[in-house]
Amino acid sequence: MSMDQSLLSRVEDAFTFAQQQVRALTQRDPNFYPLYTDQGRWRHEKPAWTHWCDGFLPGMMWIFHEETGDPEWRELAESYSRALEPRKDDREVHDLGFIFYHGTYKRWYEATVRSGAPAQALKDVVIHAGRTLALRFHERARCMRSFHGQDSNFIDIMMNVGIIFYAALETDDQSLLEIARQHCATTRRTLVRGDGSTSHEGIFDLETGEFLRQTTQQGFRGDSCWSRGLAWSLYGFGTCYSLTRDPIYLETAEFNAEYWLSHVPEDGVVPWDFDAPESGPLSRAQVDTSASAIASVGLLNLAELPVSEGRRTAYRECAMKTIKSLATNYLGESVDGWEGILRGGVYHIHKDLGVNESVMWGEFFFVEALQRALRILRAQ
Repeated sequence: MSMDQSLLSRVEDAFTFAQQQVRALTQRDPNFYPLYTDQGRWRHEKPAWTHWCDGFLPGMMWIFHEETGDPEWRELAESYSRALEPRKDDREVHDLGFIFYHGTYKRWYEATVRSGAPAQALKDVVIHAGRTLALRFHERARCMRSFHGQDSNFIDIMMNVGIIFYAALETDDQSLLEIARQHCATTRRTLVRGDGSTSHEGIFDLETGEFLRQTTQQGFRGDSCWSRGLAWSLYGFGTCYSLTRDPIYLETAEFNAEYWLSHVPEDGVVPWDFDAPESGPLSRAQVDTSASAIASVGLLNLAELPVSEGRRTAYRECAMKTIKSLATNYLGESVDGWEGILRGGVYHIHKDLGVNESVMWGEFFFVEALQRALRILRAQ
């Protein structure tokens, strides 16, 4: 068996296992939208911190339907997506892009278009959610406010601003377009550093709009590079380029990618923070498989954009190496009774929430990575 055939077999097995785990979750706990596991179990009493992951479970169902054509996956995806529609008016979170653009209604809309059925009502939900998210824009700071505070911008929002671009472009709304552009410009200026690394959070003076400092909620320090935050930026700026074709977004995503490639370990699975210490309770020995999964999709996306041939090859090779490592060494099947797909994720290390566990965004982006890898390998 060739190396590519061996990898294809491994990825196919991981994709099958992912379906088994999601199906078991829906049968064991119908209509439950978990966030992270505790000792490998989805149902527990630990807090959520914030409520942002509901779109990822139905998002996986949509991917399974796309790849298998199984009508049962579509039925489940529609049911779990429909229940989230009221959140298109949710002004308490900065995560409506995760819920409606990456996870549910945009995928539902695209599946319906492919089937030739009327789909405008589904698109309208995505547009509505994009307009709601734009209401978080702060005129003086020129960015969207994070859920954490009026004066706070998170790098995570780069994964969500795409839904505002989408709403603006689909409706020719120039004011929405300007909000999205200003958010990207402010994030690039204040949270993306000169070496391509990123800060998790930026704090602003709300009276003047002045940027005050970089800090963090989930990284090691305010001046460190939290690996999941870098992955959000890499993927998010790449998405914004795909939507707008503004070269500054591609340049920024590639800048992030260069930092990632120059700091990623040999197996492609990164520590929870690139600047975490070598020892102690916050040691870099703790990986974050969710960050690795997010970045692998972001890198494969970049490889499809107008980049140099050398970079295209480097992005694909890093992504495929990471996917292979995740599918080989971190599947939940290696631990008896583990309910998640992918072990080794980190939610909030300082609050001891979801550390070395399965996390729902890690599940989703790993499944998305597997889907992308399957299509690449089968086309060879």
